[in-house]
Amino acid sequence: MSEYVSDLKGADAALHALDNPALASLTGPHAHFAEKRGRVLRYPVDVSPWLALPDEPDAGDWADLAALAGPGAEVALAGFGGGLPAGWEATFDLAGVQLVDAGIETAPDDEAVRLGPADVPEMLDLVARTRPGPFLPRTVDMGTYLGIRRGGALVAMAGERLHPPDWTEISGVCTDEAWRGSGLGTRLILAVAHGIRERGETPFLHAAAANANALRLYETLGFRLRRTIRFTGVRVPAAESS
Repeated sequence: MSEYVSDLKGADAALHALDNPALASLTGPHAHFAEKRGRVLRYPVDVSPWLALPDEPDAGDWADLAALAGPGAEVALAGFGGGLPAGWEATFDLAGVQLVDAGIETAPDDEAVRLGPADVPEMLDLVARTRPGPFLPRTVDMGTYLGIRRGGALVAMAGERLHPPDWTEISGVCTDEAWRGSGLGTRLILAVAHGIRERGETPFLHAAAANANALRLYETLGFRLRRTIRFTGVRVPAAESS
């Protein structure tokens, strides 16, 4: 195992932080974001759609989720593999993979600029055109986001999302169609990973299992597959009419 991958003490241990990454984040470095009811936690709805259930949720946990999210709300779960209670609707079910740093040649990028709240309108516009995954008005608060500009316009970005203890997820990787194939996304991944390493943490990322091109790129950069994972959307039952 690479020196860059933490000692997992059994990489497939059921309670490893990356097995339930949203829960590990919201009870760890991202605890300041956590909205909580019972054992259920979530990010504010303008930060991230991810909600965290305990590893084996019971009826009380589902009731707390419903109360926290509200009737008819849709929430996103990362790594949940169980069944839904009666009356709950699955809105999406995406097969994904989880990859971890196995010796990435990270590097800072002199052209990359730190993005912040003032850049959010441009970031949201780029996300709308490229669809890299969930990005909301305050997602930028989850960690460091870097961008590259051409002619003053933001044409590529990448940043940090989930943050289990000792790990940081690279996410939001996207490039304007006019600049694809120029290596900007790769440069930003390596630059974000460099910053994560500088903090003494280990980069990881998620990708759709069907995205063969992205998986080949990530493996070429030095990521290795750790596990498969499912991303699930569920809708809370609507309130009963009186």
